[in-house]
Amino acid sequence: MTTMTSSTTRDEAREVRAWRFCALRRAGYPDRAAATIADARHVVLHQAVSLLASGCPLETALAILL
Repeated sequence: MTTMTSSTTRDEAREVRAWRFCALRRAGYPDRAAATIADARHVVLHQAVSLLASGCPLETALAILL
């Protein structure tokens, strides 16, 4: 049972990361930045998307978020 739970947890984490990455790409982040932000669990996705949507330059958004 532990193996199944551990495997399920890893699968869910991968799905969440993929979902975050896709949302960040749709918001306009380039691949590398989207991957970095998607991996940073402390970053609130809504804030990351809002920064670019409000015209914040990419480098500034990354400095704020990371």
